[in-house]
This record gives sequence, structure tokens and C-alpha cells, in this order.
Amino acid sequence: MVDLAVLLADLADESADLDARVGPLPDAHWARLTPADGWTIGHQIAHLAWTDHVATLSATDPDAFFASLAGSAVDPEHFVDRGTEEFLAPPAELLARWRAGRAALAEALAAAPPGAKLPWYGTAMSPVSMATGRIMETWAHGQDVADTLGHRRTPTERLRHIAYLGVRTLTHSFLTHGRAAPAAPVRVELISPSGIWEYGPSDATDRVTGPALDFCLLVTQRRHRADLALVATGPVADEWLDVAQAFAGPPGIGRQPSGARP
Repeated sequence: MVDLAVLLADLADESADLDARVGPLPDAHWARLTPADGWTIGHQIAHLAWTDHVATLSATDPDAFFASLAGSAVDPEHFVDRGTEEFLAPPAELLARWRAGRAALAEALAAAPPGAKLPWYGTAMSPVSMATGRIMETWAHGQDVADTLGHRRTPTERLRHIAYLGVRTLTHSFLTHGRAAPAAPVRVELISPSGIWEYGPSDATDRVTGPALDFCLLVTQRRHRADLALVATGPVADEWLDVAQAFAGPPGIGRQPSGARP
């Protein structure tokens, strides 16, 4: 298990990478549409600020967190959009809100008891799992911003957290999409910035291989599998690449194939 302090340091670095992209932008650029349907760069940062806020509530005030869920039951289809829009603000204010919120979350997670179970959407997570999820979210929404600005990000070792989460959510991906949980294990071998990352039994018949970056783009639904250099061997592995989803909530709509690899 990764040490929480390491995760929080990586979360801070991932946030700083995105901050360096949006911080210097003229105000008008915050209104540029991103690959997420209907979302601007401002929406991307507001979403991170909102989810950091509710994650902080989960770690510090569970009753307030559960109270915030009321809207998800009334209108689950638009719950995320509403939460994001509530945090929209002029760029300077939004940037300050996001910075303060992510600092508060890091402090809350660092102070949480190691064995704590923090409530989340449809599940509960340890502080380590929550920090891992925040890295995944920050990286994924950062990808949308980078794509909008025409930036090509250099893969880092921080991808290991997203890859791990992507593997751990295999069964979740099937169930979320209304499919039976797979009976066969899947071996995953990814080419990372530092070597090969391996997950699952080495003798598994079903396998997924390819670049770690591509796997992370897939499980965060930032690219369609047709645009990625991932190879699936076996029926379970092949079906997984169609439904892979490392984040909580209802099935994501994913992205349409572009015909060009990132």
C-alpha cells in the first residue's frame, strides 16, 4: 500500500501541473469549451473545486456530506453538473477557491485516522483511497484542459495511481454498465515511464497490454479504445476495454473515436 504522505505529495504535484496551465490564462480563455460536452475550462476547475469540497466534508463532517447527497437522489442525471455550476465564479475567484479547497482537503486527509472509512458516492473509502481518487480526477480533468489548450503532457510516475485504480475497478466497471461481474481474472502489463507495471495473475488467459498512458486515458474515459495502443486478449479483457471506468457514479458516456492516437 502506498503511504498517504506520498499520495498527498503526488496529488499536490498533479494539482500544481494543472494550476500552471490555467493560472496564467487570460480570463476569456476560461470560457473555452473542452472535450467534455458543454464544459468550459472554468467548468473543469469548478468541478475539481466542488469535488474537493465534498471530499473534505466526507473526511471532516459526514453528516454534512450526506446532506449534500440530497440533490443526487432528486435528479441524479444532472447532480454533477449542478454541483459544478454552483462553484463557478470569475477566474481569479475560482482559482483561489480551488487552491484553498485542495489545501483544506490535503489537511483533512492527513488528519484522518488511518482506518477511517470516508463516505463517498455509493461506497466508502479509506484516506489512501480518497487521495488516490483525487489524483485520478485531477489528472483526468487536467487532460481535458491540456487537450483544449493544445498541450501534450509528459507522462509521469503519478500515472501508477490511476493505473492501479483502473485495475481495481474492473468489476465495478462491468456492474456499473449493467453487465455480469467477470469470472476470469485479467493480467495487465503496462509500459510506464520507468519500466513495466504488472497487475493480476501472471498465468491469466485474459490480458491487457500497452502504454500506461493509454490505459489511464481509457479508464478515465478521456479517449476511445480505438484511438489507443492497448491490446486485449480474451473475451473478458476485450469487453473490459469497452466499459472501463475508474470513477464512481453512473456509467460515463466516454468519448467518440477520433481516428488519431494521442
